[in-house]
Amino acid sequence: MKKSLTVLIVAGVVLAGCSSSWNPVNWFGQSETVPTTIDTSATGASNPLIPARRASIFRSDAAELYLGSRIETISELLIERRPGGAIIRVTGTANRAGPFEVRLLPDEAETDGDTLAYTMNALQSAGPVNVDADARSVTAAIWLTDQELFGIREIRVAGRSNVLVSRR
Repeated sequence: MKKSLTVLIVAGVVLAGCSSSWNPVNWFGQSETVPTTIDTSATGASNPLIPARRASIFRSDAAELYLGSRIETISELLIERRPGGAIIRVTGTANRAGPFEVRLLPDEAETDGDTLAYTMNALQSAGPVNVDADARSVTAAIWLTDQELFGIREIRVAGRSNVLVSRR
């Protein structure tokens, strides 16, 4: 028994050290580089890590229609610098309780070479009007890269009754 166990261990060590086809480590051989083709027709980009969009019964390819209206007042505009860009965070107060689906939408009419203009919009249900301001307060944020902020001197966000502006 000792003799067969010793022979088995020696044979395993010898096979592991050689580069023959009997060595289980060498069964799949060396790796090799193979050229790949990237299909950019679905995404329009050449990033292979982003999967191509597939047809689905749960998703429509039609453009989304957003029916939000402007928030009543803008109470706070903060620009938080981060590596690679900035976060624009806006807090506003709606005229009714329960606003939802809040978005900062670009205002193309007010935007020019050194100004970025946004409007703060939200979907609002027919809720009560005279309630606490906390029930009507909403916050939205967007990320802007350094490239998008290059040359921008002023960021303005408009509500229905006021506009807040932040300048460099």
